[in-house]
Amino acid sequence: ENSLNEIGSPENTIVEAMKYSLLSGGKRVRGVLTLGFVNMLGGDVKSAVPLAAAVEMIHCYSLIHDDLPCMDDDDMRRGKPSCHIKYGEATALLAGDALLTYAFNLVAEANYNSDIKIEMIKELSKSSGYNGMIAGQAIDLYYENKNIDIKILNKMHNKKTGELIKLSCLLGVLATTNKNEDKTNAVEFGQKLGLTFQIIDDILDVIGDENKLGKPVGSDNENQKSTYVGFMGLKEAKDEANKLSSECKGILNGFYDVNSKFLCNFTDNLLEREF
Repeated sequence: ENSLNEIGSPENTIVEAMKYSLLSGGKRVRGVLTLGFVNMLGGDVKSAVPLAAAVEMIHCYSLIHDDLPCMDDDDMRRGKPSCHIKYGEATALLAGDALLTYAFNLVAEANYNSDIKIEMIKELSKSSGYNGMIAGQAIDLYYENKNIDIKILNKMHNKKTGELIKLSCLLGVLATTNKNEDKTNAVEFGQKLGLTFQIIDDILDVIGDENKLGKPVGSDNENQKSTYVGFMGLKEAKDEANKLSSECKGILNGFYDVNSKFLCNFTDNLLEREF
C-alpha cells in the first residue's frame, strides 16, 4: 500500500481505484503460498514480500477485468461494489492495467540477483499471459452457453485459476533453493491445489452463504456455466476435492516433512473454507 503513492489528479483516481480493489479483503491465497514456500524452504520471508504482492496484484487485476460488463458483468466483489461500479468502466480498466504493470516493477526491484529475477519475470509473464491465465478466461468466454466435456473444463481451470496458484508456489522456490526437484514439486502441488480451489468455488456457488461469500450464489447455474458440481454432482465433487487436497499434502510431507506443517494446515483451510 505504501508504495502506491498519491500522484497528480486525475492520475490519482487510478491509484484510488487500484487501492480500492487490491485492499478490499480477500483470502490472499497466492501471496500466502509464495511466502509459505519460502518459509518452508528456509528462505528470507521478508525479501519475498514484493513477490507475494506482485502475484496478488496480477490476481486483483484479473478480477477487476473479469467483473467488467464485457466479461462476466458482476456488480459485487468481496461484499462491495465492483471496481467499475464504483469508479466507472474506463477507470476500472486502467486500474487493472496499472496493477498488472506494477507487478513486474515490484519483481524487478526485489532483492535478488539478476539471473533469478529474470527467471521470475519470465514465469510471471508466462503464467499470466496469453497461454496462461488469459487463456483460461478466453476458453471460458468461448464456451459460454455451450456444452463442454470434463477435459475442456479441466484445461480451462488449470489455466484460469491454476496458473497463478502454480506461479505463487514456484516464485517461493525461485526465491530460495531454485532446485529442479523443488520446482517440479511446487508446480505439481500448485496444479492440484488450483483444481481443489476451483471445485470448492463451484460447490460454494451452490451451497454457500452469500453474506460470507460477498457475492450472490447460484450465478454459475444462472449464467449456464459448466462446473464440477454440474459434471459430478455435489457429493462426487466434494470427494474429488478431498482426494486432491490429500495428494497436495502428500507432496508437501513427502519432501519437506516437519517444515510443511503451515502449508498443510493452509491446504486444509482452503478445503474447508466457506468463502
